[in-house]
Amino acid sequence: MEHHFPADRPFRVAVLGTGRVASHLVPALARAGHQVTAVWGRSLAAATELAALAPGALPVAGPGPLPAADIYLVAVSDAAVAEVVSAVRFPAGSIVAHTSGSVPLAAVAAVPEVRGGVWYPLQTFSAGRAVDWAQVPICVEAADSAAETALLALARSLSPEKAQLVATPQRQALHVAAVFACNFPYHLLGISQELLGAAGLPWPLLEPLIRETVEKALTNPPFQGQTGPAVRADVPTMQAHQRLLADHPNWQALYEQLSASIRRQHEERTT
Repeated sequence: MEHHFPADRPFRVAVLGTGRVASHLVPALARAGHQVTAVWGRSLAAATELAALAPGALPVAGPGPLPAADIYLVAVSDAAVAEVVSAVRFPAGSIVAHTSGSVPLAAVAAVPEVRGGVWYPLQTFSAGRAVDWAQVPICVEAADSAAETALLALARSLSPEKAQLVATPQRQALHVAAVFACNFPYHLLGISQELLGAAGLPWPLLEPLIRETVEKALTNPPFQGQTGPAVRADVPTMQAHQRLLADHPNWQALYEQLSASIRRQHEERTT
């Protein structure tokens, strides 16, 4: 069955999921002028709560059929994408796109009678923290040109300058890079905060250093701006740090691994 989709907004969009991505996406779509026709969740209570943020959205739970929409966005965890798209009944010919950075297009493109796609917003989403969607890169991919056009138009309605086509291999590489750029630094900052607290020092003491580090990394190649004892091969200082971490063997091992990686990278660049 051939479907014709609007070339521009408003779209009718159904969102599957009630987690962090979905909780930011539903109100953003409504603010952009789209009609959120449904919010699907495993829990009807969670779907109802999120649907209340988009006027007219119908909360739906379970494997039953979904209300009509131009685009169905599957905003669930990476591990749940395949399960959800196979369990939910989509209208034949509809566009079904997941929002994952690591899941391949094939996970939805292989679903019978739907037009698979990817609609991946490259951002970290947290409860209670607003996101400027105009600054969010949205990576789009689809199994056919009509679906691609519709998904790209939807992306540009939220992020006019940063929506772009990105194929699965590049998107998966981007996702790994994002883990290094976002998830790992959060863990390291958490360790820093714990160490300061144990020493009776306030966390904001590191704020100027953190801000300067990020600013430098955004304006110069990060490897070129690397500082610290590892890049200098300052063994006595690193040994002293290791002794200070003796009560935290996991952090001690992480310090050693990161220092060795920094040193190897510096040697490769300078030889």
